[in-house]
Amino acid sequence: FFIHSSVDGHFGLLLCLVHTLKPAPCFLDEVYNLQSHFYRGGDNGSERLVTFLQSHSRGVMEAGYGETVHYHYGPKDLVTVLFYIFIAIILHAVVQEYILDKISKRLHLSKVKHSKFNESGQLVVFHLSSVIWCFYVVVTEGYLTNPRSLWEDYPHVYLPFQVKFFYLCQLAYWLHALPELYFQKVRKEEIPRQLQYICLYLIHIAGAYLLNLSRLGLILLLLQYSTEFLFHTARLCHFADENNEKLFNAWAAVFGVTRLFILTLAVLAIGFGLARMENQAFDPEKGNFNTLLCRLCVLLLVCAAQAWLMWRFIHSQLRHWREYWSEQSAKRRVPAAPRLAARLIKRESGYHENGVVKAENGTSTRTKKLKSP
Repeated sequence: FFIHSSVDGHFGLLLCLVHTLKPAPCFLDEVYNLQSHFYRGGDNGSERLVTFLQSHSRGVMEAGYGETVHYHYGPKDLVTVLFYIFIAIILHAVVQEYILDKISKRLHLSKVKHSKFNESGQLVVFHLSSVIWCFYVVVTEGYLTNPRSLWEDYPHVYLPFQVKFFYLCQLAYWLHALPELYFQKVRKEEIPRQLQYICLYLIHIAGAYLLNLSRLGLILLLLQYSTEFLFHTARLCHFADENNEKLFNAWAAVFGVTRLFILTLAVLAIGFGLARMENQAFDPEKGNFNTLLCRLCVLLLVCAAQAWLMWRFIHSQLRHWREYWSEQSAKRRVPAAPRLAARLIKRESGYHENGVVKAENGTSTRTKKLKSP
């Protein structure tokens, strides 16, 4: 990790990794690609292009007319995630050096604010790109227009390429955040707080990916990332202008609504949708985890996470209000200093010595009488 200190070194590392992995088969498609004939034919009957990842696999699977290639997870996904961890570290350094460092120099922030500014700046870029990407995947796959697809045909073992690639990139990003705590020289007081939300994201994303709840996980991530993007944007604006708290008020309103939507959607999909499915048997080989115990564990995890986030939100808001009202009461308690009336004091010319006014040149200030000749 010595070359992490230089962005040019990062690009050199990336080229070395690509050159090293070039003759190897693609991790996504080596043994986990499946050809599913869900629909045939098309408007113009054009052939689908095979992605560049498939060109490196053993036995390239060419998609014919109206054929789609689907994937499922396996142990070799770990190697793919490891590769994209290096990519995330490089992108992190590029954003830090070419964007955030230049902005922070103009703001002249303290050490504490500088650390929070870097954290929010990195997360704004990540959350914005993830929201756009996740929204595109959800719309193109039709999960928004058909909410019943979140639990129908469970288990969702076979994933489209963009869904699988999205999950692998998400896991890689949050795993790369662990060594970044050392690279960014985060203060010891901030490490526990950052470890908490990093672990929460890893548990939820990996759980949705491994339990074949990828469709539901996409919707929940879209809601969560939208709220987090608004929060970190508000914090960046607060660093630029400390009196600007409009975005914080908007985030406070959106935060509670998002928690309600996440809980409602999780209970609807897991508590009611999967509970009415016929195949309620524990079968890990087929990817079926639709049992009462698994559903209760997933719901308990989601509800506990949302309750913990809501408790922290309420606690921070109450602390903010107490600080605000204490400042207001302190301003009221301080009595206004009485203004003394300005008195016009007419001083005689010269200076005083033993109560006698003397002139500046040492002569007396009394008027001399003129003697007549």
